[in-house]
Amino acid sequence: MSRRGLEPDSGAESLSSDEKELAAGGAEGAGSPEEHPAEASSENSSGSSSEEESDAEESDGRRSDEEQEAKESLPRCNESGVSCLPPCEHCRNENDHKEQVTPRRLAGGQHVVQLDAEGTYQCSLTGLIFEVTGAVKITYSLLSWSKYASLVEKPWIVGGPLFDVRCDSAPALTSIQFPHSLCLGDHGAGMAFKVLHVKGEGAAIEPSADYSASHVKWLVSSLSPVGPLIQSPEPVQYHGAVILYKVVDEHPSLSFRVYVATNNDSFIKDISRAVKHSNKKFIKIDKPPVCQKLLQKGKRYRLICEPEAEITPEEIEFVDGSLLKLKSYIEVYLEKPDDFTLSLVELESDATVWKAKLRESDWIHYDQNKNEQKRSTASVKKRKTALSILEEDELCSKKQKTGNAADGTKTKKLTDQQLMVIAKLFDRQWREIAIECLQMEMKDIEQIQAMENEVNIQKFLVLSKWRDREQSNGTAEALYVSLHEKASYEILQALEGFSARC
Repeated sequence: MSRRGLEPDSGAESLSSDEKELAAGGAEGAGSPEEHPAEASSENSSGSSSEEESDAEESDGRRSDEEQEAKESLPRCNESGVSCLPPCEHCRNENDHKEQVTPRRLAGGQHVVQLDAEGTYQCSLTGLIFEVTGAVKITYSLLSWSKYASLVEKPWIVGGPLFDVRCDSAPALTSIQFPHSLCLGDHGAGMAFKVLHVKGEGAAIEPSADYSASHVKWLVSSLSPVGPLIQSPEPVQYHGAVILYKVVDEHPSLSFRVYVATNNDSFIKDISRAVKHSNKKFIKIDKPPVCQKLLQKGKRYRLICEPEAEITPEEIEFVDGSLLKLKSYIEVYLEKPDDFTLSLVELESDATVWKAKLRESDWIHYDQNKNEQKRSTASVKKRKTALSILEEDELCSKKQKTGNAADGTKTKKLTDQQLMVIAKLFDRQWREIAIECLQMEMKDIEQIQAMENEVNIQKFLVLSKWRDREQSNGTAEALYVSLHEKASYEILQALEGFSARC
């Protein structure tokens, strides 16, 4: 890690007795989980959620929570699935590459990695970096800052995501590096980085060992929720993300929620959870989320739509909403369902911070009038190299049925056409999902990629390999069970539709 500065105070700071009350008991957190447009959210809405509500959500294994968080909480990831900073001329990552490890996903949003030897390892999903002295098993999960809002006192502010880390051999885990969402630029020397370490009913602000353009290093003292904090004499600049959700209803018009957030996994997980608790139904629109210019607290931004749309509010003042229970958003409404372009513009400089073109194909899998997924008419394009792999795995007839002697029912195996529909719905994390959920081997995926250039065909072949391995259990229902903790809402809806037609 490249040293960027020293801590002005190396001692741990103990919080006062008043600060030792978790935000879980805050009265302001007793309101509805429904969030409000941006002008309705302010600093005084930072009341954190109740302990019971948050704990229930942390342990809830239902797919509607898990799949969205898995998909939406990693805007830093590139196509290979490895966490990386967005392009920034001021603070690119140092060329200090760590060994990448892909965790196994457990119920309740937890991840687990088994490290077999001494070394420094980076989680490919969360960006966490672990330094260990021997073989260990580490379990960790992403938490919400809003639950601990009362423990973060000015002048300290949130610097990155909050994690709960556990280890089966605590002495072997010597340090953890937490990813942060700040652009240090030329002001790193004036910043102070520490970590908030939650301990039972209270917390302490502990020193960091070092920090870089992307991470804050902490020497492990004990294991419980920990996250980076920052103190800066100058306005802080953030790597930002813009996240889009579309309302799914029976109206032909289009309605969207646009969230402007720091590139902080805890913040983005909170957004996913807020959408889940809304009384409306949403789908996430998959557009590049990372802002091309930095966001700065206190600056004003405007969302522009071409052609013109109803936008509420027209302008926002950016604040890091990590500690707020109610997450601000911008509402976009279009009377006619046409293609359109959204741009986020900084008012002071008139510079475009983020821009995306939205087309009907971005949500075509949903029938606006019936509020259900349409059947895809896509057919599989056969290729000679692709078929050679399928033949090796004895591709079965797509019309094969299996009988259940107990109840006389018959279940169809997934057809080639159905697998292609699912393949096209997978996002950039499809390799990790195949390894974690379908128990595919990396060597098999690499073999398919070497013989087939088209990405959708690669995904299709991996799914076909799973289907043929499962034989009579290669059904929509079985694939749903395998993917329900990791796959997107769209994929699970499609599988439900296939199962209903069997």
